[in-house]
Amino acid sequence: MTRVKRGNVARKRRQKILKLAQGFRGSSSALFRPANQHALKGLQNASRDRHRRKREFRSLWVARINAAARSYGLRYNELVGSLRGANASINRKMLAQLACCDRQAFQELVAIGREQSGMANGL
Repeated sequence: MTRVKRGNVARKRRQKILKLAQGFRGSSSALFRPANQHALKGLQNASRDRHRRKREFRSLWVARINAAARSYGLRYNELVGSLRGANASINRKMLAQLACCDRQAFQELVAIGREQSGMANGL
């Protein structure tokens, strides 16, 4: 049987894994076997945490909106429900940004929500 040389293919495959493992501590960045294990585990964690990050940011935005809404005498679900009823299409990220940085604009949105829900008894 003829001889098959896999030098380039094998080296490229190993270098690809070692490139993924750059920055790992110890032999995990220098030796192929532990680097392969840790790189695959790292890719799994990265994939999982991309979804988790979206979840955590949404809960952060909800907490910020709730805190700002309570300073005007509303709860989070009342504010968001009344804004949806008023067809004010603003997402939670932008609403949280307004609550933190632009209180005047947030106050106007609260007023729109109060009008919609029939709670227009002043701020």
